[in-house]
Amino acid sequence: MTTAPRIRRNTGIALALTASAFALAACGAKSDAKSVDSAGKGGQNIATAGSAKDAGGMDALVTAAKKEGTLNAIAIPRDWANYGAIIDGFSKKYGIKVAVDNPDGTSQDEINAVKTRKGQDRAPDVLDLGASFAQAAAQQGLTAPYRVEAYDKIAEGQKDAQARWFNDYGGYVSIGCDAKRVKECPQTFADLLKPQYKGQVALNGNPTKSGSAFAGVYAASLASGGSFDDIQPGLDFFAKLKKSGNYNPVESTPATVEKGETPISIDWDYLNSGYGEEFKTKGLDWKVAVPTDGVYAQYYSQAVNKDAPHPAAARLWQEYLYSAEGQNLWLKGHARPALMTVMEQDGTLDKDAAAKLPKVGGTPKFPSEQQTARAKTVLAQGWAKAISG
Repeated sequence: MTTAPRIRRNTGIALALTASAFALAACGAKSDAKSVDSAGKGGQNIATAGSAKDAGGMDALVTAAKKEGTLNAIAIPRDWANYGAIIDGFSKKYGIKVAVDNPDGTSQDEINAVKTRKGQDRAPDVLDLGASFAQAAAQQGLTAPYRVEAYDKIAEGQKDAQARWFNDYGGYVSIGCDAKRVKECPQTFADLLKPQYKGQVALNGNPTKSGSAFAGVYAASLASGGSFDDIQPGLDFFAKLKKSGNYNPVESTPATVEKGETPISIDWDYLNSGYGEEFKTKGLDWKVAVPTDGVYAQYYSQAVNKDAPHPAAARLWQEYLYSAEGQNLWLKGHARPALMTVMEQDGTLDKDAAAKLPKVGGTPKFPSEQQTARAKTVLAQGWAKAISG
C-alpha cells in the first residue's frame, strides 16, 4: 500500500476535503461541453445523454470518449477497494488517461470540487461518494441522470429513481486489530470499552465528513440500542470511549497502522481485509472482525458531474465499472460489488474472490435517505461535544 486510504477524513461520509485543494481549480481553463469531442453519432450532445443509447450507442460513446482522451477522477486512492487495477484496466481497454486529483480526499471534498471548479477543465468528471453525500449532491442538482446498461439490474433502494446516483461497491463496518501489539483483539463494540484498549481505538476519519467514520458511529449506535432513526446512542458510545481513555483521535490510515499509532481501527471490512494482506509482508498480523453487536453495511455511490468537462469519458467510465470486468475488480479488492447477486446468478462472478470475503450472516439493511440525513444532522451538532474534554 503506497498511499493513505481515502479516509475521507474530515472526510466524511461525507468525506470532506480541504477547501484549499479546490481553490486551485479556478486556475483551470473553461471547457466546452458542446465541443466536437462531446458529440455522439448524429450530433447528439453527450453532455446531456441519459444512456449509451442516447449517445448514439456504445460504439459512438467509446469513439467520443477516446477523442476526449482524459477522465478526471477525484478521491480514489489506488489502494482503496482495488481502484488501482480498475484505473489501469479502463485506461488499457480504451486508451484514456485517468487523472486522479486529491486521491485521499473525502466525499465532501468531491462535492466542493464540483462547485468550485464548475466550467473549468480541471473539474471532476465522475464522483465516488458516500451514500448520504451522493444523495445530497443529487438534491443540489450537481449530478447528471445517466442509466448504465446494467442500471435495471441494480437492486431497488440502491439507486436513484432518476439515475443521478447508483451504488457501486460496499461492505460492513469492521474492527481491524494489530495482533502483535494487542494481546487480545476486540470482536465487538462492547469489547472496545475494556480498559486494556486504552488509547488504541481509532476511526478512519471524522464522521461529520467521512463515510467510513460515519458508518462506524452508526454501527456503534446499533450496538448500543439505537436504530437507523436514532444515531444518538452511537455518539454516546464514543463519548464513553473518550471518557474511558480508549478513543484515539488519530485518524487511521495504512501508515498510522504500520507505525503502531492506531493498533485498532474501525473501518470498512474491505479496507481492513486489504490491509491484512498488505501488512503480512511488513511483519504485522492484522486481524479483522465484523462486530456481531453492530452489524452495519453500506455502499458508496457513483455519479456523473452534470458539468463534466469530459462527458463521454465520464459515461464510459460508468459503463466500465458496471460491467462484469469492473465489478469483479472491486470484488478482488474485498468489496462487495452492487451487482454481486446478479453476477452470481448469471455465472460471471469471480468465485475465488468472493470466497475471500469476511463471512457475515443475515441480509443487510440500509437506512433511507431521510434517516441518513437526520443522522448527519445529529452528528454535525453533537460529534465535537462527544469527543471533547
